[in-house]
Amino acid sequence: MSSLPIVEWLYATPVSSAIRDLLWVVPSVQSLHIIAIAVIFASAVLSDLRLAGLFARDLPTAQVIRRYYPWMRGALLVLLATGLVMAIGEPDRVLVNSVFWLKMALVIVAFLLAWQVRRPFLRSRQGPGSDVERPGLAPLAWLSIGLWCVVIFCGRWIAYAI
Repeated sequence: MSSLPIVEWLYATPVSSAIRDLLWVVPSVQSLHIIAIAVIFASAVLSDLRLAGLFARDLPTAQVIRRYYPWMRGALLVLLATGLVMAIGEPDRVLVNSVFWLKMALVIVAFLLAWQVRRPFLRSRQGPGSDVERPGLAPLAWLSIGLWCVVIFCGRWIAYAI
């Protein structure tokens, strides 16, 4: 089944037309989207570098994770909302683009990885002086950073892919 009828229907909706026709909407939404990716990337990198043992080694891992995870989660919500607006505004450019779908899959994988790795630290009720190092997290931290880099690359590449 082709997605073309859905794309054509969405493109013809008043909401899609309004997003395209109001000159301030697309640049504003894209700017918020870029700020949100910067926040999620910075939060992920800082906490992943802690998981890899290269950043904030004087602080308990759980403390670093708890500091940055809410920023990641909030930024993801902003990313999804602004991405939805952009997809509704230009469904003919986005929803038929394989790079867009690759990006969506990578965002899901990256956030699930982040959540899975950080979940034990978010649940732990360790005191400020105790820090249980979990072996094998460094490769997952580097994988997470790499995934977010590819998400950013794909997001930029959407404009150039057919």
